[in-house]
Amino acid sequence: MTPLAERITGLIEASGPIGVADYMMLCLFDPAYGYYTTREPFGVDGDFTTAPEISQMFGELVGVWIFRAWQSAGTPSPVGIAEIGPGRGTLMKDVLRTLGKLDPALVRNAQFALIETSPRLTEIQKRTLGGTDTQITWHTGIETLRPAPLILVGNELFDALPIRQYVKTASGWRERVVGLDRDKRLAFMAGPGTPDMALLPPDAANVQDGSIIELAPARMALMETVAHRLADHGGAALFIDYGYAEPGIGNTLQAIRRHEYDDLLAHPGEADLTAHVDFSALATAARSHGLTASTATQRDFLLGMGLIERAGALGANGDEILRDKLRSEVERLAGPSAIGGMGELFKVLEVAALPLRPPLRR
Repeated sequence: MTPLAERITGLIEASGPIGVADYMMLCLFDPAYGYYTTREPFGVDGDFTTAPEISQMFGELVGVWIFRAWQSAGTPSPVGIAEIGPGRGTLMKDVLRTLGKLDPALVRNAQFALIETSPRLTEIQKRTLGGTDTQITWHTGIETLRPAPLILVGNELFDALPIRQYVKTASGWRERVVGLDRDKRLAFMAGPGTPDMALLPPDAANVQDGSIIELAPARMALMETVAHRLADHGGAALFIDYGYAEPGIGNTLQAIRRHEYDDLLAHPGEADLTAHVDFSALATAARSHGLTASTATQRDFLLGMGLIERAGALGANGDEILRDKLRSEVERLAGPSAIGGMGELFKVLEVAALPLRPPLRR
């Protein structure tokens, strides 16, 4: 039993079962034992690898998108360019290098910021970006960014925000909770809470007992904050995550430990917990603020931004070993899941205060 598992067990013994959202929050963000507050999760030596760590091309193409979004917004100055949930800072490092080549004046005049709640990750980001000449500020929320048009990027952000789960029982939908079994081990069970039926997918009434639906109020709250900011000050946002384009029914909650799937209740605080993102819900929230919202697969987005052309340019003067490496990176970033690619499972949501050109959906 991990130290956090002991603590959660004590909480349940004292106060009763806790919801899945509370369990996720404890596992990921507990100040003493939380996954993101105590561990280095990224890369080969961590538990998972994100797209910016796979290839510099990912960050470079995000940089191209930022430049185009800034142009579509009328090249405002000053403009804020920010990343939320920036991991080790690798993506921003590649973005800065790319923008410096596209328009050095933009890099000099823009207000760059990273939004990070973990002090430990903040220090890692500062080390990653320590060699850059660009002044960067750190924030714990969007609210403290300067009031100016904003170009915002978030990669694998929403999947780590806590979700609520509800399970279909003979007496209707009940909140799925984490309690203790007869041996005082952590176990999933149905609690007394019920969902707002208006938020459920249209076919929720006809599913079999044991079916699970997921609602994500924390994700929606964050999107509302982003949309409100863009509606007030202008700009655009790009979010990349794994998920689905339409609402659905099913359990997508998963634990990742040492690059493999893990039991959700086995190692609290020592495994990453994530769930697939409902991109249609996020797009609807953005549109309710008068913003445009477009969704595409990561494959279509990266190919549209010039992934193949960039790989060709990088490999033009290299040897066959380099070209093989680049081909492998292209397959990882844009290939189908059947070959270990991220291209179809990962989606890209573009939100803007005005239509951007070229649009994501072609």
